[in-house]
Amino acid sequence: MKNDLFSSIINVKGIGPKIKKKLEEKNILNKADLLLNLPSGSIDRRFCPKLDQLEIGKISTIFVIPIKYSFPRIRNLPSRVTCKDEYSKIDLVFFNSRENYIKQMLPLNEEVVISGKVSLYKSKYQITNPDYIRTTDKGTNIQKVMSRYSSISGISDKTLQKIFSDEANNIEELDDWHDKSFLEKMKWLSWSQSIKRIHNPIETDDVNKNSLYYERLAYDEIFSNLLIFNEIKKRIEKIKKIPKQISKLEIDGITKKIPFNLTNDQKNCLDDIIKDMKSERKMMRVLQGDVGSGKTIIALMASYLNCKSNYQTAIMVPTEILATQHYKNFKNILDKTNINIELLTGKTKLKNQKIIREKLKNNKIDILIGTHSLFQDKIEFSKLGLIVIDEQHKFGVKQRINLSLKGTNNTDVILMTATPIPRTLVLTNYGDMNISTIKKKPFSNNNLTTLIKPIQKLDEVIAFVNQRMDNEDQIYWVCPLIDESEKLKLMAAIKRFELLKKKINHNIGLIHGSTKKEDKEEVMQDFIDGKIRGIISTTVIEVGIDNPNANTIIIENAERFGLAQLHQLRGRVGRSGNEANCILLYSSAISETGKKRLKIMKDSNDGFYISEEDLKLRGYGDIIGYQQSGEKNFIIADPIYHSHLFELAKNNLDLLEQNNKSKYEILLKIFKKDRILNIIDTG
Repeated sequence: MKNDLFSSIINVKGIGPKIKKKLEEKNILNKADLLLNLPSGSIDRRFCPKLDQLEIGKISTIFVIPIKYSFPRIRNLPSRVTCKDEYSKIDLVFFNSRENYIKQMLPLNEEVVISGKVSLYKSKYQITNPDYIRTTDKGTNIQKVMSRYSSISGISDKTLQKIFSDEANNIEELDDWHDKSFLEKMKWLSWSQSIKRIHNPIETDDVNKNSLYYERLAYDEIFSNLLIFNEIKKRIEKIKKIPKQISKLEIDGITKKIPFNLTNDQKNCLDDIIKDMKSERKMMRVLQGDVGSGKTIIALMASYLNCKSNYQTAIMVPTEILATQHYKNFKNILDKTNINIELLTGKTKLKNQKIIREKLKNNKIDILIGTHSLFQDKIEFSKLGLIVIDEQHKFGVKQRINLSLKGTNNTDVILMTATPIPRTLVLTNYGDMNISTIKKKPFSNNNLTTLIKPIQKLDEVIAFVNQRMDNEDQIYWVCPLIDESEKLKLMAAIKRFELLKKKINHNIGLIHGSTKKEDKEEVMQDFIDGKIRGIISTTVIEVGIDNPNANTIIIENAERFGLAQLHQLRGRVGRSGNEANCILLYSSAISETGKKRLKIMKDSNDGFYISEEDLKLRGYGDIIGYQQSGEKNFIIADPIYHSHLFELAKNNLDLLEQNNKSKYEILLKIFKKDRILNIIDTG
């Protein structure tokens, strides 16, 4: 294998400095990047009608004879060439083309082959700026089926197509990294041949995501991803730590202070965590569970056991208000123990911050709860044994590697996520980590009723809200925008707040993304303390506030939200086990997809089912929380179309012998996975 595949795109025929700059803006830096920029569709030029059979808007290949030129002497007007066959006439229209060029390409009274999209102007057929013009003796050179690419500003589609087509045809045949028998079984061509075929298709279906050529390339990307996850996992597991001395008997006393019995799922997750903590291997575990499933209690117990083993615990959460709530809950449940708990947020006074840092450094704090500021450079732990992250931030692989390097080899890591992860995405996003799942909630879902209402019934909904508030309920009212949008015609939170203030009989507050931090915290605290009975807000309440007294949520323009986000919002209510209500208000402009979303929400409270349906409806990469730190995990593979390939890759990886992995070095380099290994090696 030559390094040609990884040389700069400036070496590709047809790419000069200007096009190079445009491609680099799309992160296309070398030839491999170029070839992996697969077509978005195909163009079929096999439709060769006579001029009396033309279809408006359809790409057609026609055989005609030019009979008349029309070159206007007024600037900015197009040139025209009238052509005919035995049945009718058509005009070829040219903008910004020189007269001599047109005459050379379209000599009068000689048959030519033209290909382009047919349009109608003043009741006459025409083709503007034809894609292809050939004399009939060269007509066979016209590609009948062509790949179509996403437009890149500053590069014509024709130039783009030629660059991809030529470069794919010139690619060297590589030594394949997969066994020949496996490729034959799958009916796949080699990597090089698959690249050639997809950029130079013979059939229009060749470029589809489920074609044999596309699947071959998608499988390679999936396999490279799992290979790297496997390698990261192995390297982390090689880190030897001192096993923590833990006894489950330690938690018997604190379980009495928990207002519910642990579910079997919670017990199993705790067992997983304890097993990891007692092992010689560093723990990197995801604790996933639906909203209200009791993940925080498991985190509390793990933290307590870690401290009883003479290690410190750091708990990082997304917001200051949630950090404060965790702090109060931890203090309440662990008040009879000798565990020292502190809170560190942006609100902590500078004087107290200094005291906390000093106590932390001298091992006088057992559990420190706070926001991301816990990992500032000046924060030094004496003996950090466990990091728990409420994973609002959705860490990517690189961040997880850096996280695993915090503390010492003895520092275990738990990431908590309230967004249930579809199985395919477990493989794609968390292949380097172990997963523990809480499915059954401590409280029944039967207490939560979801209703769907048109916005026209707003007054009925307001009357219902007043009734709930009169019965001591508290409510959330969620709007999607801060200010009025003329384009979407959505009711803004500010405007809705002004209206509801006049119609609701109790005190209400307003928070949104532009609310000052201290004002937002004050409104949320007033809500928790019961001083106000309702919060009108944007989606800032999705994560970061836990008020068991709130049992009603109204979500306006609900059809505009994704399922995962709707489910997260709905999860704010019903946490006490009391009767709860979620009302989804929709506009008259609701789409068919919007209707499907709302029906799924009405029919199910199961976050795992909802996340699977969200994946199907919205597509990979658009799910709330699955974009990894600004990077899309895949450029070719799609978990919706290629779920079977993920299972295949996982099974094949499990069968792979250690000494066979060296042959995948080129594959890892093609998909830039080698860079992640470099991060680990230099880390």
